Amino acid sequence: MFNPKLLEHKVQTFINEHLGTNIEDLALKGSPFLDIETIQLLEQIQAKSKCTKKLPSWFHAQNIIYPNKLNIEQTSSEVSAAYKSKLVEGHRLLDLTGGFGVDSFYFSKKIKSVTHCEINVKLSKIVKHNFKSLKVNNIVTLAQNGLEYLEEKEHYFDWIYIDPSRRDTQKNRRFFIEDCSPDVSKHLELFLSCSKNIMVKLSPMLDLHAALKSLPQTKEIHVVAIKNEVKELLFILERGFTEEPILKTINLNTVQPVFEFKISSENKTQVSYATPSGYLYEPNTSILKAGAFKCITSRFDIEKLAKHTHLYTSLKIINDFPGKIYRIKQVIPYHKKKLKSVLTGQKANVKTRNFNESIPQLKKEFNISDGGDLFIFFTKSEQKKWVLICEKI
Repeated sequence: MFNPKLLEHKVQTFINEHLGTNIEDLALKGSPFLDIETIQLLEQIQAKSKCTKKLPSWFHAQNIIYPNKLNIEQTSSEVSAAYKSKLVEGHRLLDLTGGFGVDSFYFSKKIKSVTHCEINVKLSKIVKHNFKSLKVNNIVTLAQNGLEYLEEKEHYFDWIYIDPSRRDTQKNRRFFIEDCSPDVSKHLELFLSCSKNIMVKLSPMLDLHAALKSLPQTKEIHVVAIKNEVKELLFILERGFTEEPILKTINLNTVQPVFEFKISSENKTQVSYATPSGYLYEPNTSILKAGAFKCITSRFDIEKLAKHTHLYTSLKIINDFPGKIYRIKQVIPYHKKKLKSVLTGQKANVKTRNFNESIPQLKKEFNISDGGDLFIFFTKSEQKKWVLICEKI
């Protein structure tokens, strides 16, 4: 059980005053409170410091207890948890691997009754306490293995949500489905016997095609990015589903719409290639992760620079493109001697796509410093290397 002394006003004040402080310096000073060990105090400071932006509801609430920082690092952010809650409906949901409870908290806003299973007894007690502090009363917390809970007697839920642990016993990162705990592919029959709808959160490092082979009956795949950084893959499974799944790419904290496609559509799309001119388009990372390299051209009437160059161009601006848009100011063939007179001493943001030399090498070669309003792309079309000097729209 956590130490209730941590909730005392003077202790909470100390924690808040030392958020972001160097932990090693605090450790040397030790705990100023007789009833609280130094490690307990440092754990609260470290974990709460990580919640400022990731979990603002917890950060600003009173009487919140935090687990160790690893639990905070592994939990969903509030932004992504809120998105997931929009995908479910019904009366009962099981959060099989509940963790710190952020997903359960948001599911409880849409589902009448949520069951939160967490094998770590201490963490489960912390979560139960925090739900009370957050005034949530429709979540049942169970300190037990979610798999054993499903196996011990008949249960039925409208949804089962699974966020498998992606750490091994040595705390090393794992991302293959078979290496995570639980192995969802191994227990899929059990899950689908207890619910028609399954949502599985998986690592953004996972290969989508390999995952589809391990997770038949997948109806949708949501590639979720926050501020253009892919954070998680959501596989939505439906019992008995045999059709082709839809891939949805989401970039949260932006106003850009969801981009949807099917793999068959991607495979069938005929792509035309063009020399860059007019405008340059850089797709969101969620689209690149999902592999919508070709179908995006037909959807937005743009052309690709080259087969392995995932940049696009058009003479007319496409304002609703799901990514970054640049106005091309200059298109320069890549000849080092000629480029030096143009680029040397420039202040710009350097990017490369399908280019042999790295950004640090190019910045050094042409004496380019970081910053400013210009964006310089070093890239390839089908036949040539190009330098594109652009400004962001």
